[in-house]
This record gives sequence, C-alpha cells and structure tokens, in this order.
Amino acid sequence: MRFIVGLFLGVLLAGCEQHAAPALDQQLYVWQRQWTPAHEAALRDSHDDFSTLRVLALQGFAGARWSRARVDPALLTTDGRPLIAVIRLDGQMLSLDQEQVTAQILQVIADWQAQGLTLNGIEIDHDAGNARLTGYAGFLKHLRAALPPSLPLSITALPAWLDSAQLPALLQSVDSSVLQVHAVSDPRLGLFDHEQALKWAKAWARVSAKPFYLALPAYGVALLENDGGAPVVESEVQLERGGQRRELLADPLQLSQLAKALREAPPEHLAGLIWFRLPLANDRRAWSLTTLRAVARGDVLNSRLGLSFKELGGLYDVQLENRGNLDSPWPARITLKAQGCAGADALAGYSLQQSANLLTFSRLRDGRLPAGGQRAIGWARCAHIDQGGSHVDP
Repeated sequence: MRFIVGLFLGVLLAGCEQHAAPALDQQLYVWQRQWTPAHEAALRDSHDDFSTLRVLALQGFAGARWSRARVDPALLTTDGRPLIAVIRLDGQMLSLDQEQVTAQILQVIADWQAQGLTLNGIEIDHDAGNARLTGYAGFLKHLRAALPPSLPLSITALPAWLDSAQLPALLQSVDSSVLQVHAVSDPRLGLFDHEQALKWAKAWARVSAKPFYLALPAYGVALLENDGGAPVVESEVQLERGGQRRELLADPLQLSQLAKALREAPPEHLAGLIWFRLPLANDRRAWSLTTLRAVARGDVLNSRLGLSFKELGGLYDVQLENRGNLDSPWPARITLKAQGCAGADALAGYSLQQSANLLTFSRLRDGRLPAGGQRAIGWARCAHIDQGGSHVDP
C-alpha cells in the first residue's frame, strides 16, 4: 500500500511539473546613441535580472544617411551577457536599398567582431506601413541569405501588421519577432495600455508559429504642441524649443499587472519580455533601475516617502527620501512641527509658508523621486524640530 501511495504521489507531482509554466525571459534594450561613464554602473546593477542586451548599433535615415551608436566594447565584453545588435531603419525610408542596407549591416557585424564582441543575433527595427510590407519581406529574405547561417535574425513588429495578409511571409525569413506594444498609437491617447497590449500579444500568438517577445516601456515622454498638428514627442533628448510640456509616463503598476498576467498564462510562443530602456542615473524620463528590477521580478511595489534631517548648530537641512522600490511623484505638501525658528526657506520646486510652530513646504511643479533616492527640499534654523511630527501628503 505504501508503495502504491508513493507511486500515486509521484505521478501527481510529475503532472504538476509538466504544467508549470517556465519563468519568462527578461531582456533589456540599450538605446543610448552616445555611451557615457554612467553605463558601467547601469550594466553592473542590471546584470542579475536581465539575461540579454539588445544594443542600438546603427540607424539609417531617409536620404541614405547613417549614424553609428558609439558603444563601449570594453564594457560589453566585461558584462558578458548575450548581445544582439539592433539596426534601426527609420520609417521615413520609403524604400530599402537591399544592397546598401545589407552592406551597412555586414560592416557593423565585422566591426563589432573586430572589437572582440560576440554577436548572438541581429534585430531589424523598421516601422514599415502595411502597404510596404511586401517590399520589407523581400529585403528580409535578401538579408537572411547574406548573414551567417548561425546568426539569428529578428525584427521589431507593430500591432498594425496583424491586419496585413503579408505578415506570414514577413515572419518566414526571421527566427523570432519582437512585438512593440508601446508608443504605437496617437500619443495624445497615452504611451501604453496594458489591456490592449495583452490583446495584441494573444493575437500575435495566433499568427506567429515562431518565438516572439514583447517590447515593454519603462520610460516616459513629453508632448509639445505643434500649431494644431500632431504633437511633437520629446524623449531622452531635450528639444530646443519652448512651450508647455505634457508628461506621459508608463505606469509601473500597470506593467506589473501585465507581467503577472503573462507569467500566469503566457500566450503560445511567447519567449520573454524586453524592457525599453536601460536606465542611466541621469535619465530623467526613465524608471529607476530599482523600480524596473522590481517590476521584472514581480515584487510588490510601494513608495515609502519620509524625511531625514541633518542638524548642525541649530541649522537643519530637510531631505525627502523614497525608501520603497517604486518611483514616486514629489509630494504635494510637507509639514514640519518646529519651535523657535529664526529663518527657513524652500529649495527649487517647493515654496515655504511659515506660521507659529509650523513649516509648510508646497510643491510648485511636478517631479519624480526615484526609488532609493533623496532630494533636499529646504532648510530651517530652529531651536527644535519635532521629527516625529512631520507629515508628507502625496
């Protein structure tokens, strides 16, 4: 009887193991055109949570203009993760000169290999309209024949292609695809919709018989008015123009919801998630790496705002701290109970109102405090500040 029970439990456990979904692979886009010393820390701190780097290598523009990204091969060699070079072909290139574009890509491969880099794939990022997918499919077939047979080829894909009868032919020449589900609609409607993204992923799974990834946002943009036309989008590089900016930011809580749904019930052929983009310490429109890692891991997200004080001879420096793993907007109001204050002032971004035994700092403009970050908001020369009586209003 003991043997039969043990055998039954073994079969039951084996059945459970067969139905357990593997964890989704997590990768990163490295999209900076000019690498800086900040890349060293960003690569080091992202190493354990993201398996593969997809690195912007080359951009092609209309008019046969080309621009190489200035990567740091020594950092990539030290990092050691699988490396995929991304070739961005601007959507304004109305036609692709197969020979010229292929020659540019082969030169990038040769140059990277000469610098000691081992490539694990090439990704083509081209926002072709549906009417040009036939020509794009022909280019991909030509490129596949020119690439080393052992070098995988992938493409960035758009949800709009789901409506095209040319999509199966397009996917035939590549080993995998990356479905971009952010910044693919009118920017005035928002940067990302997690419910729509899930629908697109399920629809793509029905069309693609090959592995595919989802490209997900971990950044924000600003919209600038454009004389009644479509708004101008400002991303990591600030544009030399004035005017009101409407900030849009991908919501980490929404992305966490989507990632959870995909882990629990992954669409067929979904191989993983690719996050755009590797955040640097000075990237003001990207999530902090702390928040990105927490979302990728599936951790519970929370912001824990608090105050810290540095006191010297009755002079207090007041700092706001985010002790959680979720980036947070600056709080609207901060109040401090204080006695015997001879002077006080707020720093940039806040104003100060002083009354009997109370200092009130009010937000003047929007800003974000990264997870694990801190920011000075003001100073006060007081006989005593009741640190336990301080209060932070979201």
